[in-house]
Amino acid sequence: MNRHLLPEEIDQLLDGEVGFGTAPLKAHVRACAECRGELEAARVMVRQLEALPHLTPSPLFADRVMSCVQVFVPWHVALLDTVRGLVPRSSGARALAWAGLGSAAAVLLAISLWVVTRLDTVIFGADLALQRLRVAAVGAVSDVVASLFGDAAVQALRATGAAGILLSLVVILLTAALAAGALRAVATAGRRR
Repeated sequence: MNRHLLPEEIDQLLDGEVGFGTAPLKAHVRACAECRGELEAARVMVRQLEALPHLTPSPLFADRVMSCVQVFVPWHVALLDTVRGLVPRSSGARALAWAGLGSAAAVLLAISLWVVTRLDTVIFGADLALQRLRVAAVGAVSDVVASLFGDAAVQALRATGAAGILLSLVVILLTAALAAGALRAVATAGRRR
């Protein structure tokens, strides 16, 4: 062997392994003073490590370490743990909880059946609520535009419809953003002086 021993080969000799591959390593150690010195230094290190006292950690060591570790808990495990925490321990309380859940399920079933059988009424009610919400939103936007720009702007928006309202909102937001940017530039320039 015309090279020095690798750390893994020194470890093999330290462990006392025997076999076909260790004979050339032992022969090299006998011939090479540098490798023999490294092997002896490794043996001294192993003896010093073995001479160290064996320390046992406190019983709370694992708890302290694990409190610092971020543990990923899958969503289904977290959900199952939460549900288990909500289930009462005593059988009487558990029976009462089941009764409450059963009555809540019965009420939800009755409401669901009513909604399904009266679907036309539900659709009518939802449509009526959406129309009233739209009228209230248009009224609020008209009031804001009237207070900011006057009644002539409100008449112009009513003439253009929803597209005009959307366009005016975009213009107002862009104007506000440009004004904020200009104020920021003025404030930054004032600080530099």
